[in-house]
Amino acid sequence: MQREYGSQGMAAPLRRVMMRAPGAAMRAADRAVWHYGPGFDPARAEVQHAAFAELVADSGARIDWLEQHDGDGLSDAVFTHDPSFVTEVGGVILNMGKPLRRKEPALHRAAYQAMDIPILGALPEGATMEGGDTVWVDRHTLAVGRGARTNQAGIEAVADILRPHGITVLGFDLPVWTGGDACLHLMSLISPLADDLALVHRPLMPFAFHALLRDRGWRLIDAPPAEFHESFGLSVNVLPTAPGEVIAVDGFPETRKAMEDAGCRVQVFAGDALCIACEGGPTCLTRPILRAA
Repeated sequence: MQREYGSQGMAAPLRRVMMRAPGAAMRAADRAVWHYGPGFDPARAEVQHAAFAELVADSGARIDWLEQHDGDGLSDAVFTHDPSFVTEVGGVILNMGKPLRRKEPALHRAAYQAMDIPILGALPEGATMEGGDTVWVDRHTLAVGRGARTNQAGIEAVADILRPHGITVLGFDLPVWTGGDACLHLMSLISPLADDLALVHRPLMPFAFHALLRDRGWRLIDAPPAEFHESFGLSVNVLPTAPGEVIAVDGFPETRKAMEDAGCRVQVFAGDALCIACEGGPTCLTRPILRAA
């Protein structure tokens, strides 16, 4: 019987994914409270999210929609990548580093229980990790960025959960960049496009992480620095739906050309009111449940 969950890679064909529409929570969001940019427009964000979801569905992925709860106020819950992740043996429930997002992991726990996905473990109080700080280097190696959203206790807790399943967790220090209020995840600096190919912003990458990828034979495409800074890092955040098949935010032609020159097929959607304004790109908007050839 074909398995229904498991994602220990970044670019295998996306078969099943969890998403949540912006909905009432984002419509009610106070831009200053949520640290959203001046381009934030909840009505346009809703339209842009729907266009993105259509691209995801057209790739062949099944979308499991995370339930909306009227009045829950969880505007950032649209970024389903962060509160959990799913391995081939079950899910891991994380703790959010952004205080306003602390209630989101409970939504993911309930969703996995409804999907009959076993839960391997959860982080204890005080330990934080967000999914945007995690990158599968291979099926047995998970790289994690240590920074404003993920702490050492979180890395150690996830390492303890995954070690019995033959998975090694490696932590790498992230730079301060623009400060702790902004969202700088490890995946702000790298998006795998295939099993050994990634788009990166090399100047901010942890040196040891860069060396690990080099030693493992990864090819790294340098994202144009001007577009990286113009987009606050969102030009680098792209979603592979299969090796070399990616979805990106529109408006960054040089970054798109760099990926196409490397042999990728790039589809784009307007994301200025959602992704750029709210600090979360195509990867952030999805929690892969199943990636499989």
